[in-house]
Amino acid sequence: MDTNTSFFGSIVNFFVTGGFWMLPIFAAQVVSLAIIAERVVRLYFQRTTDLRGQANLFEADIKKGNLERVVIQARSLPRDSALRNVVEAGAQAAMNMGGRDEVQAKMDEVLMREQSKLEARVEFLAMLGNVGTLLGLLGTIIGMIRSFAAISQADQMTKAAMLASGVSEAMHATAYGLIMAIPALVMYSVLQNRINKLSDDMTQAALRIFNLLGFHYDSVPSRKSSN
Repeated sequence: MDTNTSFFGSIVNFFVTGGFWMLPIFAAQVVSLAIIAERVVRLYFQRTTDLRGQANLFEADIKKGNLERVVIQARSLPRDSALRNVVEAGAQAAMNMGGRDEVQAKMDEVLMREQSKLEARVEFLAMLGNVGTLLGLLGTIIGMIRSFAAISQADQMTKAAMLASGVSEAMHATAYGLIMAIPALVMYSVLQNRINKLSDDMTQAALRIFNLLGFHYDSVPSRKSSN
């Protein structure tokens, strides 16, 4: 119990010593941690990198021109699956006999939308990391200005104590700014790497579907006309 009290007391003392600029740094840290948590769940637990394998499931039906079944299969995939939306868009365009260009345009449109979902909010981590560092530096500069301004008017006995107090406040702001910024910037790089892998997998899966549709969708009009 005493250990916990001492620990939280140290945290409170750390914030109090750092002065006002600890608060905006703390706010930036809360936002960055929220973004990190949400993106980790979304990119690592709700997204997979096996879309290229899943794309092969549609090959037989596309070759047969059975695009209605392709759409049904696509809709059976999880709602957050990028492949679901890409396949459905391409198959629908092929069913409407729009040609290769329309199939590609529809699939590219969905790919761009899915790509933006992958990248959502990650860019803010780099910004927040830089802002945290700059806020810490700003707190340092203001603390030093205040410290030197105070000792210039103080008597000889209190100058050392006031200088030490000002420097301590300045260093606390710098330290906390770095504590906030480093995890944000590290996770920015980690998440960007994950986004690149998911994006490459998604693009290759979409290309596989497009090639199948591009080579085999012409059989659909004849199939429909025979009906």
